[in-house]
Amino acid sequence: MRRTDRDSGFGVRGSGPGGRDSGLGTRGSVRTMLAATLTVLILLAPMGAFAQPQAQPKRIISLVPSVTETLFAMGAGPRVAAVSSYDAFPPEVEKLPRVGALFDPDVERILFLRPDLVIVYGSQTDLKARLQRASIPMYEYRHGSLADVTGSIRDLGVRIGMADAARTLAATVDQAFADIRRRLKGAPRPKTMLVIGREPGSLRAINVSGGFGFLHDLLDLAGGANVFADVKRESMLVSTETVLARSPEVIIELHYSEPPVPASVERERNTWQLLPGVPAVKTHRVHLLYGGELVVPGPRVVITAQTFARALHPDLMPWGK
Repeated sequence: MRRTDRDSGFGVRGSGPGGRDSGLGTRGSVRTMLAATLTVLILLAPMGAFAQPQAQPKRIISLVPSVTETLFAMGAGPRVAAVSSYDAFPPEVEKLPRVGALFDPDVERILFLRPDLVIVYGSQTDLKARLQRASIPMYEYRHGSLADVTGSIRDLGVRIGMADAARTLAATVDQAFADIRRRLKGAPRPKTMLVIGREPGSLRAINVSGGFGFLHDLLDLAGGANVFADVKRESMLVSTETVLARSPEVIIELHYSEPPVPASVERERNTWQLLPGVPAVKTHRVHLLYGGELVVPGPRVVITAQTFARALHPDLMPWGK
């Protein structure tokens, strides 16, 4: 919590011209009142307001891939001692120890590595309790909107003593977003369905983005109108009947891997021909996007936003530019 450091209003000015009695009595009683006032202020202050600044961590364990990427992007990579089972970027993480993930953190290994800061998900209640008992400092991560991405970058920078580097990184992300908005200003917003998963080779278990979360915000930034914007959830399973009823003009489907051979990509795209009545299928505006960065709410959200914008508005955001 931030210390306000506001003047309490009990300065040491004299009682004013004319030498009148201030009403505070002798000098000793003045000191007594000031001491009592300071005691009250301390008792009323938020917990931690007068605490000493936390030491900069030198051995950081991150269980959150997006935070790992942020640490490396702001120049704190040499301080990262271990990462989660699912970290894949940047390439330097391949050499680091793995300590489990969201549902299976390896607490014994974490303790063995003697970190002075552990990045945890806000929902990891058991892990947080064990780290607290071991007196290991934690940084809790919770993702939400797109604004939370840059907000988390700045907050993390303050926590690890790299506020300037974090502000620079966040400003770079914000500037890239501003450039996309400028290019797409006034452009039509096609009705878009953002698919974040389905059974390969079929239209079963179609998982789509709802109207909440950073993926929805990225789609909005990229100039698309989410056909499920009215459903305030990050994701949901929908039927083919629902897809037909929503009639998306564009379908963007995310795959969190490198592209397979072209024949496989085309085969997955052709799966949507099972719904020929959907406008996006009729006009051949079904885009399959590949890349592990697509669902990581870290600094590479800029790449995702640009990729979405190019799929939706290729005339305004040409590929490769």
